[in-house]
Amino acid sequence: MYTREDILKLAKESDVRYVRLQFTDMLGTVKNVEIPVTNLSRALDNDIMFDGSSVKGFVRIDEADMYLYPDINTWLVLEWEKSPVGKVARLICDVYKSNRTPYEGDPRYVLKRNLQALKALGFDKFNVGVEPEFFLFKLDSNGRPTMEFSDLGGYFDLSPIDGSEDVRRDIVLELQKMGFEMEVSHHEVAYGQHEINFHFDNALEACDNIQTFKVLVKNVARRHGYHATFMPKPVQGINGSGMHSNLSISTADGKNAFYDVNSENGLSDVALKFIAGVMKHAQSFGLVCNPIVNSYKRLVPGYEAPVYIAWSDSNRSTMIRIPAARGRGQRIEVRSVDAAANPYLAMSVLLASGLDGISNDLTALNPLKKNLF
Repeated sequence: MYTREDILKLAKESDVRYVRLQFTDMLGTVKNVEIPVTNLSRALDNDIMFDGSSVKGFVRIDEADMYLYPDINTWLVLEWEKSPVGKVARLICDVYKSNRTPYEGDPRYVLKRNLQALKALGFDKFNVGVEPEFFLFKLDSNGRPTMEFSDLGGYFDLSPIDGSEDVRRDIVLELQKMGFEMEVSHHEVAYGQHEINFHFDNALEACDNIQTFKVLVKNVARRHGYHATFMPKPVQGINGSGMHSNLSISTADGKNAFYDVNSENGLSDVALKFIAGVMKHAQSFGLVCNPIVNSYKRLVPGYEAPVYIAWSDSNRSTMIRIPAARGRGQRIEVRSVDAAANPYLAMSVLLASGLDGISNDLTALNPLKKNLF
């Protein structure tokens, strides 16, 4: 946990010259107001304003003045930003209205509200681990993206077939510099498609990390002469990119509320009710978890993307899958989510749906074993 004084000291010690005050709009796009470090003290006093009427999904022109309240625990020096005039850091901010109250449409605030509802039911943490997939395409001589894949590799391939492994390694190294706890990286099924996974975290920190990850991937890819896209289905006839979301709930004593040692598949009653809630609301939250037209070009049979609302112990053709891990690692995997989604809103609707199942004692349908494709 940082203090205001810690941030000012760290900025000076790291020779930071500019600070990005970042927030996320309703569409999931990272936005920022950049300030010289000489204004950092003002920012930490929550005194930096911006025009909210120009941000998609925020406010009207007659109520445009909004404030950025930095979350000081998100301080990060952006090591990948190579600037000859000094280093660049960032602070993720919450958005406040002109009357100094939280803006209800701030996606980060929406998630915070749902995390409060979790605590009201007696739980402590909503744990989230995502598996973001993305494509790399070559740039033309003018720096514009082409439809030429970065490589012709396939699932788990090595070089020289996987011609993009150095890009993935560079991304992983940059993430590690910033304190990310990395798990695995590998080539995915389609040409030019990749996956990089980092350790799960509490939902708010996990969503902050997802946004940081997306920005870094795009910047590092361009450094290598590629364009990175998290578009769900950039090319027809091949696999699309998802953001499989692994979810669990912890109690105040650190136990996994989704785990029951006496259950055949390791799932507790809490987990089964959570699954029932997610399935009940799946059609409604598609608008949030699959927010663009291109999202639905991914959700078709034959490409390992779910089509039907169902769950299974291990079947990858269902919307919800139960990975083999037990104990602390017991979780559910929601496979319908894609990386075009605003992560704060996507995790909010998944949590709210699951909590509805818990609060109303909903019963999950029986798991399906067969291939639904």
